[in-house]
Amino acid sequence: MPAGTQHKTRTLILVMSVLAVAALAVAALYYRGVNRSADPRVRAARELYEKYNDFAQSQQYDSVLWLMDTIESVYARTDHYRDSYEIGVLYNNRAAVYLSVYLQPGNEALIGDTALFLAKSEGFVRQSIAVYEHWLEAFAGKGEEELRTLLETEFVPGLPTDDRVGSQAYLDNRLKEILDAQEETPRRLSVSYTNLGTIKRHQLKYDSAAVYYQQAMDLWDRNLTAENNLNILLNRPLKKRNLIQTLFPPDR
Repeated sequence: MPAGTQHKTRTLILVMSVLAVAALAVAALYYRGVNRSADPRVRAARELYEKYNDFAQSQQYDSVLWLMDTIESVYARTDHYRDSYEIGVLYNNRAAVYLSVYLQPGNEALIGDTALFLAKSEGFVRQSIAVYEHWLEAFAGKGEEELRTLLETEFVPGLPTDDRVGSQAYLDNRLKEILDAQEETPRRLSVSYTNLGTIKRHQLKYDSAAVYYQQAMDLWDRNLTAENNLNILLNRPLKKRNLIQTLFPPDR
């Protein structure tokens, strides 16, 4: 790949990483204000996201990875969350960390041998894809009443019953989260395929990269990052979007 194209590619992916950090900062603000009806079994995991932005902005990548591990350990205590879309987010975040370090020379001492960065990133991104696809098989297309019946069976057991909120409020809140996730998870999956395409491109496997970018666009036709990475591979002009449109795409 020509040097100019490599530079353009690196710049594009670094921009993507910055936007990912911005998106997670927004998530951290949400979790900081999480309401009392959120599942108390995983509330600690949500609150831990408050630390993500500080660690990421200061490039404390080891701390970011520790944070992801700690958050996952909280989710793993409850059966309902072990294969949830939240776990897919954690895997893709880990993949993004290794990919970001790979793209920033001089960070080798933070994690280890750069030769392992892409392999680690690929392993985590494939795990995120598997989790998202499995979750969509279980939850996509189900209506509110069907989801409520399902949650009464596999979410409600184990909830605390001696508090003032009550299991019904927790169930209602989780139902809303899942209804939102039905719309968001295909886009999350699209981001994972975008990351996988980027990994393949840096492994010089351009045909595979193009396939994954196209899969990302099939899942979310407004995935500008996937589209422009494919445009780079095909030597086509890049599309532009203003900052507000990039951070807050339509129907996000």
